[in-house]
Amino acid sequence: DVQLQASGGGLVQPGGYLKLSCAASGFRFVDFDLGWIRQYADKRLEVVSCVRKQNGGTNYADSVKGRFTASRDNTKNTLYLQMNSLKPEDTAVYFCAARYGVFTFRPVQYDYWGQGTQVTVSS
Repeated sequence: DVQLQASGGGLVQPGGYLKLSCAASGFRFVDFDLGWIRQYADKRLEVVSCVRKQNGGTNYADSVKGRFTASRDNTKNTLYLQMNSLKPEDTAVYFCAARYGVFTFRPVQYDYWGQGTQVTVSS
């Protein structure tokens, strides 16, 4: 079975940081582009980052550029998201997802999704 297990969420003050991890299994990790997708309280989805299978190149949504860093470790089948300078508007459930095709900022085009982890930024 395909599994994507996100962890590392929590409550943090504005300006703080968190690091999310996503452990993957059940599919050939190196063949997939990987994304972090967040869901706001109003159910809106946003792809915040994508790590490409070729060379681990990254793409970011404008809302997180310069603050978030995504990476992958193909030896551990794990995806990471380092989130710095967090803002209240970053509050959301964060999901990791995998796409067999080229990277995309369209959430519906990801093939596999994991369960999410809640990130709350509040003082």
